[in-house]
Amino acid sequence: MSTWEMLLLGALVVLVLFWFGPGVKASLEQSRKAEKKDWAGVLIPVAVVVLFVIFLIMMV
Repeated sequence: MSTWEMLLLGALVVLVLFWFGPGVKASLEQSRKAEKKDWAGVLIPVAVVVLFVIFLIMMV
């Protein structure tokens, strides 16, 4: 990669961080207020997918 490509990529990364920053901050504040039952709605499907992938690997 040439120098100007690296600088352009670095500027793009900084721009994306500034763009997503407020949304990430709001999400972190909301996650602190979340109840434990809210996490079960995320963890159960993730666990099912992980078990399915392990099953597929074992079948090969």
